[in-house]
Amino acid sequence: MPDNRRVLLKLSGEALAGTLRHGIDFPTVDDVSIQIQEVVASGLQVALVVGAGNIWRGSDSDAPWIDRAQADYMGMLATVINAMAIQGTLERHGVASRVQSAIEMNEVAEPYIRRRAIRHLEKGRVVIFAGGTGNPYFTTDTAASLRAVEIGASIVYKATRVDGVYSADPEKDPNAVRYDRLTFRKVIADQLRVMDQTAVTMCMENNLPIVIFDMTKPRGIVDTLLGKNQGTLVSTEG
Repeated sequence: MPDNRRVLLKLSGEALAGTLRHGIDFPTVDDVSIQIQEVVASGLQVALVVGAGNIWRGSDSDAPWIDRAQADYMGMLATVINAMAIQGTLERHGVASRVQSAIEMNEVAEPYIRRRAIRHLEKGRVVIFAGGTGNPYFTTDTAASLRAVEIGASIVYKATRVDGVYSADPEKDPNAVRYDRLTFRKVIADQLRVMDQTAVTMCMENNLPIVIFDMTKPRGIVDTLLGKNQGTLVSTEG
């Protein structure tokens, strides 16, 4: 049963790069952490899933001779680096957190254990899920949907650099239409770029809404998670 106090925030690796093209922009991570601190202080239980595109993108890497599975595992390891950067910055601001990795590396992260993750959330700790699903051929979007369902989150928030979902790329098509609300079925049928279709299907099957929002706006994370800012809502009824 979903818990209305519990949410999952999906952060892309590219978002952590800030104005940099590659790597971790710590002023950006610091701003994200300050906003998460405020959200946690409001009483929400916050879980994070983080990507790795700022460090490694296996799908379009510069080393095409590395096979897909190997490249995906490299990406999973990169998510742990990002998760540790967020954890260190959160704790700098007094927010207790735990990193749980789908790939065991006991020296730096807990293994992913569903009941333990829920217990951490109930105690007010932020849980950062790293390592994707632990399997190649699955994106961190799918990992976000999977973990949200497992921990009983009430909603998935996907932080992006645009203010919602459009009918086309708004940077390329001036006639692109922005949607306030969408159904899962329209997202799948029109192949709209919300999350990958595996992730969207999992949310649809579990009646788990998704909100796509712009995290680059001042207080974008706080205002969205606390209901003061409307991105694009994707749900069963739209």
